[in-house]
Amino acid sequence: MSQRRRRSLALLTSGVLALPLLAGCGAGDEGGPAAAGPDIAATARALVADGGVLRWAVDGLPETLNVFQADADATTTRIAGAVLPQLFMLDDKGRPAANPDFLEKAAIVEREPKQVVLYKLHQQAVWSDGREIGAADFLAQWRALNGKNSAYWTARNAGYERIEKIERGRNDLEVRVTFAKPYTDWRSLFSPLYPKQVTGTPDAFNEGARGALKVTAGPFNLGAIDKDAGTAALTRNARWWGRPTKLDSLVLTAVPRAERAKALAAGTVDLAEVDRAAADRITQARREATRSPGEAGAPPQGAATAESEALRAFTVRRSLEPAYTQLALNGASGPLADERVRRAVARAIDRRELAEIVLKPLGLPVKPVGSHLALAGQRAYADNSDALGGQDTKAAQALLADAGWRRNGVITEPAAGAKAGPEAEKPAEPQDGQQDGQQDGQQDGQQDGGRSTAGPGTGNDGLYIVGEEDERNGDVRAAALERGLPGIRPALGGQGRPSLPQVAEAFAQQQKEALLAQAAALTAGRTTTTADEAAADDGKAPGPDLGPAASDDAPGASPGASASASPAPAPAQPARTSGNILAKDGKALSLRFVLPSGPGSESLRTVGERIAKMLRKVGVATEVTKVADESFFKDHIASGQYDLALYSWPASAYPATDARPIFAKPEPAADGSLLVEQNYTRVGTDHIDQLFDQAVGELDEEASRELMRRADARIWAAAGSIPLYQRPELVAAKQGVANAGAFGLGSPRFQDIGWKKAPQGRESGSKEGKEKNK
Repeated sequence: MSQRRRRSLALLTSGVLALPLLAGCGAGDEGGPAAAGPDIAATARALVADGGVLRWAVDGLPETLNVFQADADATTTRIAGAVLPQLFMLDDKGRPAANPDFLEKAAIVEREPKQVVLYKLHQQAVWSDGREIGAADFLAQWRALNGKNSAYWTARNAGYERIEKIERGRNDLEVRVTFAKPYTDWRSLFSPLYPKQVTGTPDAFNEGARGALKVTAGPFNLGAIDKDAGTAALTRNARWWGRPTKLDSLVLTAVPRAERAKALAAGTVDLAEVDRAAADRITQARREATRSPGEAGAPPQGAATAESEALRAFTVRRSLEPAYTQLALNGASGPLADERVRRAVARAIDRRELAEIVLKPLGLPVKPVGSHLALAGQRAYADNSDALGGQDTKAAQALLADAGWRRNGVITEPAAGAKAGPEAEKPAEPQDGQQDGQQDGQQDGQQDGGRSTAGPGTGNDGLYIVGEEDERNGDVRAAALERGLPGIRPALGGQGRPSLPQVAEAFAQQQKEALLAQAAALTAGRTTTTADEAAADDGKAPGPDLGPAASDDAPGASPGASASASPAPAPAQPARTSGNILAKDGKALSLRFVLPSGPGSESLRTVGERIAKMLRKVGVATEVTKVADESFFKDHIASGQYDLALYSWPASAYPATDARPIFAKPEPAADGSLLVEQNYTRVGTDHIDQLFDQAVGELDEEASRELMRRADARIWAAAGSIPLYQRPELVAAKQGVANAGAFGLGSPRFQDIGWKKAPQGRESGSKEGKEKNK
């Protein structure tokens, strides 16, 4: 694994990819305001009670407490934030700021001949065993993470390999770090900082911090981890030198996302990130509680459920996560290997409409994300989407035409799902996502089990195979054939339900007339337009028409032509055409669209379905495949088994480091495969790589950010990743919870979290927490 990949890999495995603006914000205003600020019931510390227990839901107990290992997750990161030194934290705009609890100062003190950073530590900063935090801890962590000793099993070490040496300053509270190569993201290092007992040896690093942290230095210590109960208790650190921690204990409780509403109602957690369905249940319960019996919208008296009563005690906190959802276009092969097709797909979709689908119902700001590398509010942010262009149907069509894709193209590739032998006589089942593309002028196929679905890629061109062996009677088979051939009923003179022989006779007559028309066209020296093409122009399902114009009595028909024509040796099948779907080289333009099928992915599926409809308008078909959440990433995204997909990336305060492996140009391996790092779209350029390399080594921070903005514009132009919207963050918080909820782009301040003091004469929330958790 390459050095540059590891830091970003840790962000990926922390649970963001399950796994998130403002136009006109650029260098002049340093990223502008955040799209949404934190919603945490911000409360002055004087109004927060001392003591109490708060139970906070997490996805699961961590496999390791070492954030630098491959199996670290979001819970690992949350625990580390509460119990270990964080030298830099993120403010409400996602910008790194020195943490005064650990640092008096940290700055670059020398740039030539080499970069030197001097850390001045807080005079009272000590580990829980009483030892001062100092250079020995910095040195041990650097040696563990610089990549020179393979005995350390590390998964995140970007930046540490650029350090040349670490030494004590003028006293024990000063640490000097000298870099061999300039590093703009030096603030990303040593957060968290582990004690030398954890990082000093490979054995301690690999195994010593997986299930326990004996030495800590934060507002909390790590208490008992109960795997049976699914809890990890963080207890107040008696040696904490900063502002006193408000809670006695913070209990992280493992609750699956689908079960959180039930856990909230049962009173087993006080704070939990929830999905939209759970948030709606809480909102509805609170709304009902404010209505009088008999009032419009109020439930009948006594109808409220116990769950509804319990959920009224919670409030939904709302913000936007430091992550964005993107449409990924796999450029490794197929139609999307052509940049013009990728750009056309991007120009065909309305990003604002997609953002509205997800964010507007939640009352959150609707702002499409304008950058791959930062979010609104962060200093590197600028809306560079103009490098690609906004939604423009005509532009998308022009790009596709330039790439050689045409409507009504002849399809020569075998129909999807075609089989040999007896199986070939059975109509193919429609593929996911195909029915949407066939709704103009016909039913969606549900009434006949989906068998009438027609069009490119379906394996069913509107023809029913006469003689199919099933258990239905002839009238049903005739009806199916009639539905497959819309022109049959006019040819039969509008009579009632025809019999199978009648329909078969009409079909034979249709084939005969089609051959005659083709022969006449060749004789006249012109090219015929197939029935499929004509139907497609009118928005009809492909299929021949046996209406009056095709009869011998039609104006212009040659008398006796039917009688004089030589019978064909066998009925000729009309050429399959793509209709309204574009085609090239005998193939229809159809893209595999992979979506997760889990209960927490409803919004992704809704967005995916809307994208499919937008693409159909410009002649691009999609084959939607919904796969289990556990296989979505591993078996499809990482392995490249998709054309289009929706998933999310975290937005980092250090994009020159963390975003590099996500957009790096894939490199060929010795065995012929591609090394993609985390660039699962397989789209990249040498120029983008060069801009990242320049930015990470540029110590002029504004110049480095400008290089990042230039790289982002190039990423937009390459059209491998299309940012859509910042992910919503919904957190259910019990009434009285203070300084916790939806944190947005900022870092939690664990020592400030607690329960609001109750008004005089009422029991405080902290006491309630104590009683329920004794």
